[in-house]
Amino acid sequence: MAEMNKVIGVIGWQNSGKTTLVVELVKHLTAEGFNVSTVKHTHHAFDIDKPGKDSFKHREAGAREVMVASDTRWALMRELQNETQPSLPDLVARMADADIILAEGFKSGRHPKIEVWRDTETELLAVTDPNIIAVIAPSGTHILDCPCPIHARDNLPVIAGLIHKTCRHDIETQRIET
Repeated sequence: MAEMNKVIGVIGWQNSGKTTLVVELVKHLTAEGFNVSTVKHTHHAFDIDKPGKDSFKHREAGAREVMVASDTRWALMRELQNETQPSLPDLVARMADADIILAEGFKSGRHPKIEVWRDTETELLAVTDPNIIAVIAPSGTHILDCPCPIHARDNLPVIAGLIHKTCRHDIETQRIET
């Protein structure tokens, strides 16, 4: 079971580059030998299932949970059926243990977050959210009255270092163990 002290949020306005940064961080952190998981929040209804497939028919018939499994992966789909959307801690508690969990979205949570910001944005979320520990912006960006450090978007080693520090990783020990 995963723990919230391993969660770092990646937040920002739509089209700010959150997913691109998460993908790059996953590649960077796994190359360093860390076990990384992700969880993505969306405000839109989504479906990973396809009409006509057996698993879709199971859900359509009223199954509350449907698991699809193969020799390369498995996925569990759960219909909320009038339940409240689970919180990030509830979702993380259902995940397998990992060294780092990158949570894309989940702006309102109280977990440590980094904000991805582009100069086209009108509002800096870090101004009102004390859980934002850094702003990630294009190289050379200066933001007046930013309450936290600003790191260059293209400096993955620095961003990864911030994640390690926040997750309290002993990087040398981790590298020796892997």
